[in-house]
Amino acid sequence: MIEGKIIRVSGPVVEARGMKGAKMYDVVRVGDENLIGEIIRLNQDMATIQVYEETTGLKPGEKVVSTGNPLSAELGPGLITSIFDGIQRPLVQIKESVGDFITRGVDVPALDRKKKWDFKPLVKKGDKVTSGDVIGEVRETSLVTHRIMIPPGIEGKIKDIVDEGKYVVEDIIAKVETKEGQKEIKLMHRWPVRKGRPYRKKLDPTAPLITGQRVVDTFFPIAKGGTAAIPGGFGTGKTVMLHQLAKWSDADIIVYIGCGERGNEMTDVLREFPELKDPKSGEPLMNRTILIANTSNMPVAARDASVYTGITLAEYYRDMGYDVALMADSTSRWAEAMREISGRLEEMPGEEGYPAYLASRLAEFYERAGRVITLGSGEREGSVSVVGAVSPPGGDFSEPVAQNTFRIVKVFWALDSDLADRRHFPAINWLRSYSLYVDSVREHWEQIGKGWADLRTKAMTLLQKEAELQEIVKLVGPDALPQRERAILEGARMIREDFLQQSAFHEVDTYCPEKKQYEMLRIILDFVDKMMRAIEKGIHIDDVLKMKSRELIARMKIVENEKFEKEFKKIEKEINKEFETLMGG
Repeated sequence: MIEGKIIRVSGPVVEARGMKGAKMYDVVRVGDENLIGEIIRLNQDMATIQVYEETTGLKPGEKVVSTGNPLSAELGPGLITSIFDGIQRPLVQIKESVGDFITRGVDVPALDRKKKWDFKPLVKKGDKVTSGDVIGEVRETSLVTHRIMIPPGIEGKIKDIVDEGKYVVEDIIAKVETKEGQKEIKLMHRWPVRKGRPYRKKLDPTAPLITGQRVVDTFFPIAKGGTAAIPGGFGTGKTVMLHQLAKWSDADIIVYIGCGERGNEMTDVLREFPELKDPKSGEPLMNRTILIANTSNMPVAARDASVYTGITLAEYYRDMGYDVALMADSTSRWAEAMREISGRLEEMPGEEGYPAYLASRLAEFYERAGRVITLGSGEREGSVSVVGAVSPPGGDFSEPVAQNTFRIVKVFWALDSDLADRRHFPAINWLRSYSLYVDSVREHWEQIGKGWADLRTKAMTLLQKEAELQEIVKLVGPDALPQRERAILEGARMIREDFLQQSAFHEVDTYCPEKKQYEMLRIILDFVDKMMRAIEKGIHIDDVLKMKSRELIARMKIVENEKFEKEFKKIEKEINKEFETLMGG
């Protein structure tokens, strides 16, 4: 056991002497209160440690003990429905054992050691197994079957496996005879959070991650295994947008990381999620969700660990063959934590004081997303999709965190403070945003509705034309424009207000199925085509604007999702009837 002495304390950074033999990223216990820390620099027998807890009261001379292991996550049944802090301490269990405040040095295991799980073996004695093979199952919640896998790096023959029954996470359920000797398999194992879990092959992202948000799914889609960034200034709706993606995206497992967010926002998440119903099963949404709460008043170093903890848990469920969606809110707070630690280490600062390795750390995080064929003998597929919020100060997208994120991610949902001020939500600016997955997911959308790509292009062109006309409108007003241009403005207004605008708090409009999205856009663009033809035949635009069917189109978004097909046919009939009357008249 390596034991040193503290010689210097600078906020969350502590220096200790006498640590010869310790390794980089080893977890250490600091001081008399056994605070958790991690070695981030070694120089002869001097170790620099970032401490994941409040360091007030630490004194030079107190002991530092190395555990000899890197910062690792506990992986096993019991992760789903849990609420952890940045270093995977279970907050509910801490509240039960020590009260409302996390006392320093508290040591509560991430997984419940007493709870018994129903284990069902899927292999028998003598079977050959390799890394990633599923040897048994545990029903973790009503929505998630937890697959017990052979951890990476183990291959051989099953020497012994337990019968079906109830076991705690530390029970040995199987023994594998390998070339190196006998290995014991438990219901749980540990994995270092900074190291990506291995897989067999990375696949192209071709299936969309359906979110139920029209501006995302139809205009700027994200694929399963994709990466996306939501940058935006204060009050533009980043957090609500991430909540919507967590609630409604068609992933099997949700991992939500509140990284350095305000306490009241995290409280809303913790209060809302347990009450939400899963749209597909009707079960509580928490039955397939893991929450990591690391608020802005928690120790800054733990923010750095929270994103790695979150992505490790996501990769673990990906390896079981699940589609996982990870929301990180916000990566800017994580970068600020890096900047603070870097400053205390007296490293050479890069742009705006951020460390020189900011870009590589961000890339390392986002690169762990992807759709893969997992380890194991079968052709099991899983994916991790990563959506990170970026909070640039003053909404300035030219700052380093935003710029480095844009270089890495393939979907960019630019939140606009002008749209937010006009109460247009989601405030995603359709002229600045982009998605590089449009061609990848086209095949899926064409099966939902023929000509989806053409409709999308047509709608985007209309919005582009509106932006060009806005300059003239500011000078002369809309009434001075020719009939055709006024019709373009009206068509773009319908797309903006009747399609792109969506209320997160309306019981129907909060989620819009794929088919309904397609039909809504098709009907709006059909109306625009008919309006253009009417104007070419000499009908005045004001006569078109008096039509009652415009109001019916505006109400399409709140038509119940189970009844929309029938209602939309009625709306189309009404549009055709009104245009026939107008042309005939």
